Amino acid sequence: MDLSLTHIIYFTDNMDGMTVFYRDVLGLALVKDDGDWREFDAGACRIALHAGAKSKPNGQTPKIAFRVADVPAVRDALIAKGVPMGKLWVAPDVTFCQGSDPDGNAFNISTR
Repeated sequence: MDLSLTHIIYFTDNMDGMTVFYRDVLGLALVKDDGDWREFDAGACRIALHAGAKSKPNGQTPKIAFRVADVPAVRDALIAKGVPMGKLWVAPDVTFCQGSDPDGNAFNISTR
């Protein structure tokens, strides 16, 4: 079996707010817009938004991670745009921070 991750799909009842976040705040290119389905280029895979009730398996949402070169600088830029960001964690082999999108889905920015 040869599997390859192509999409992370979030169901949302806040399509416009989520689109603004992924396109305008995070700067991901909107590559497909079919109204109830929107896709953003996130490098190795795409983030897709699907209109509908938010999905929370087992009461939790999945977490996605973005690799960045300078976590503190990206964290500061996201905070300046009003994105809720958590504490900056610095370890010998990784620096990371968690934030959340308008639907409360967690994401990480990390040097890993």
